Amino acid sequence: MLTRFSAEQLSSIIGDIYDCVLDSDGWVSVLNRITQATNSAYTTIALASTKDSHARFAAHSTWDTEQLRVLQHEYGFQDIPGLMPAVVGELDMPLTTLSCLSEPELRATRFYREWAGPQGLREACIVKFVDTSDRLGLLGTTTYANRDVISGAEQRFMAFLSPHLRRAALIGDLLDQARLTAQFYRETLNALATPVAFTDAEGRLLFANSSAERLLSAETPILTRNGILQPQNPGTSGALSTAIAAACQADVSLGARGIGLPISMPGEAPAVAYVLPLTPGTARAAFRPARAAVFVSTMISTTPVPEAVLITLFDLTPAEARVLRTIGGGVGAASTAKTLGIGENTLKTHLNRIYAKTGTSRQQDLVKLIADIEAPLTASGLDMPVPSA
Repeated sequence: MLTRFSAEQLSSIIGDIYDCVLDSDGWVSVLNRITQATNSAYTTIALASTKDSHARFAAHSTWDTEQLRVLQHEYGFQDIPGLMPAVVGELDMPLTTLSCLSEPELRATRFYREWAGPQGLREACIVKFVDTSDRLGLLGTTTYANRDVISGAEQRFMAFLSPHLRRAALIGDLLDQARLTAQFYRETLNALATPVAFTDAEGRLLFANSSAERLLSAETPILTRNGILQPQNPGTSGALSTAIAAACQADVSLGARGIGLPISMPGEAPAVAYVLPLTPGTARAAFRPARAAVFVSTMISTTPVPEAVLITLFDLTPAEARVLRTIGGGVGAASTAKTLGIGENTLKTHLNRIYAKTGTSRQQDLVKLIADIEAPLTASGLDMPVPSA
């Protein structure tokens, strides 16, 4: 339970996160709010290339800029306690420094002695919100030494924000920010290379920019049926309509839905879709009466890793996604439990939840489900290997 954080506070912060899609300068204000909400010293966010660690964008809340420059240039991933475990850990799962090492061990590190300690800092809470074939996104908040350790509620707060950060960061990265101004005229939208379609709450197409019109004319990877926007891949049709409906409720309710949905068919160019809510009272409301914007990316680099796709399609936990990948590959229940290192009772619990979330009732249904969504990922160079039995 996020008992420390009111629904109004959460909704307001998430709304500001989504507005950063249109105005990247807003990240500083968002990070200041996260810092205040978590009683931290400062907060940083970065979306970086995994090839050269060059940041696509990076921002931080109010803090000593020179000290952060020293942090960036003089300390590598291995030098900062707790950073590497977060990088290689699971998506949307916050990790605190003191969950990786004891406080005496932390204080003995060069990083603490030379950088964190002199500034009166203690530990960090880091969540990985993006993990694609060539990009890594991290949000980290660092606390003062004179407060308690990072609480479970604060970690859940970071986990709650993570999918919203992912959506905003990845959609923002698809846009040509130089072309976006305070006025969103039809000419501006048509000038975007990224296909964008605007729908009402039922997914009925209201407007498509020139790039999206070309896709709709070819009926790949998106099309319309009776005016309703649909993916070419029928396996994700329900997920897209669900994400659009959720986007029309409130920013908070969307969660991980509508992030990197594989929408192309086998043999077609890989494509994924992202859904952005157009909430009243925000900068995004400039696009209304449309209620949701669907962005289509044909860049392989924006395709999430397979487990992330399963998580976003069906609101699975990471553990449930691993079970679905394995069982959906035709591996038997006993072999799946052994491969994943879990007990058979735990496996049954996961399976019951997977069946409920995917609307299935038996393993054969899960095999077909995986087959329906596996091909677009394989086509983009992201196959879904299943551990051997």
